[in-house]
Amino acid sequence: MSDKKIIAVVGATGAQGGGLVRAILADKSSPFVARAITRNVTSDKAKALAALGVEVVAGDADDEKSMVKAFSGAYGVFCITNFWEHLSPDREIAQATAMAKAAKAAGVQHAIWSTLEDSRRFIPLSDDRMPTLHGKWKVPHFDAKGVADQAFRDAGVPTTFLLTSFYWDNLIYFGMGPKKGEDGVLGLVLPMGDRKLPGIAAADIGAAALGIFKAGKEFIGKTVGISGEHLSGAEMAAQLSKALGKEVRHLDVPPAVYRTFGFPGADDLGNMFQFNHDFADEFRSARSVEFSRRLNPAIQTFSEWLAQNKQRIPLE
Repeated sequence: MSDKKIIAVVGATGAQGGGLVRAILADKSSPFVARAITRNVTSDKAKALAALGVEVVAGDADDEKSMVKAFSGAYGVFCITNFWEHLSPDREIAQATAMAKAAKAAGVQHAIWSTLEDSRRFIPLSDDRMPTLHGKWKVPHFDAKGVADQAFRDAGVPTTFLLTSFYWDNLIYFGMGPKKGEDGVLGLVLPMGDRKLPGIAAADIGAAALGIFKAGKEFIGKTVGISGEHLSGAEMAAQLSKALGKEVRHLDVPPAVYRTFGFPGADDLGNMFQFNHDFADEFRSARSVEFSRRLNPAIQTFSEWLAQNKQRIPLE
């Protein structure tokens, strides 16, 4: 193991980071070894990684010094932030900036930053087709990541900017799964009309990230996007119906209605779906399935993901 290069993985107990750690563990011929970075090294998930032989170290993206220490000696780092933990774009930018500076200070040779588009490049604040949120954002959890891209450039870190897609895992964890209507039929709410939405199994993001690291310098300085499949709401509902053995209808509510649903971040997600709909061609073209399969040949389709996860989807 001593001759293998260290990949320090931020968010190693989460979906994307955890997927990368598992991908490195599973690839015995890989030139890399994983170092799991987590704020809580005594959590059950951290202990489970340690039991697999993974080096687990403490690091907090709110504390730049802790990240310098966590990145020390690493060849590469995988950087990610969790907007939904705090719903603060400014904090997300600060965390990304701290990681970028820490990567530079630690002499990291290749960083992957899990990012998204700044939607304001497509629909400026002055455009009232979509409401402006908190005075300066259109899709806060997209825009903040897009802004943070510059932190890695400013720090001078060799970086690949990795555009991710809609997690199919949101059907399990994020309350986006099918829900029973008054007639008892399950409905999938997806405000996309007939436009297709790039989606992916969260675990497959990590395997794609490993493919980027294995490619060496090929993708440094580049923005690349990944997706397992592009599907419309109707196509997702049809596949859910088949997998669950129950009828699932696509409910195409307008984004304006979705924004009124009242849960934390509903306005952000309503804007996100409107952005994905209105700029579907641009959003999809940045996330080629063929390219994604090059990085991760085992990337799952939605039906393959459903076969493994259908029983985990809560049906309300």
